[in-house]
Amino acid sequence: MFSLTVRDHMMIAHSFKGEVFGPAQKLHGATYVVDVTFERKALDQDDLIVDIGLASEVLSSVLAEFNMQNLDELPALAGRNTTTEFMAATVFDRLEKAIHEGRLGETGKGLCGIKVTLGESHVAWASYHGEL
Repeated sequence: MFSLTVRDHMMIAHSFKGEVFGPAQKLHGATYVVDVTFERKALDQDDLIVDIGLASEVLSSVLAEFNMQNLDELPALAGRNTTTEFMAATVFDRLEKAIHEGRLGETGKGLCGIKVTLGESHVAWASYHGEL
């Protein structure tokens, strides 16, 4: 299996509902380092997994929906605790849709999986990994 990872980031604000979250029930911010690993079983005709520049552009466009936003105010996330885990899956879903729409070009059609990791700090991160 071949893999290629690109990195970006997003800055968000949010709050959580539920006693389990303690002080994080109050509005607070986070800057996530976002790593996305694209997977293929074999390289394409140009010996690529996916074009790095195009992968970076698509990731940036997906993150733009959330970057510099209060996630509590986004209708698409209404009623959810936008935990790091939840947001990793949300970014995955947006990327999967972009891949199926052909936004990663012909080489994107050969991808078999992606993994989205959101780094909350230097000591904690969460990932969502799935097949395409």
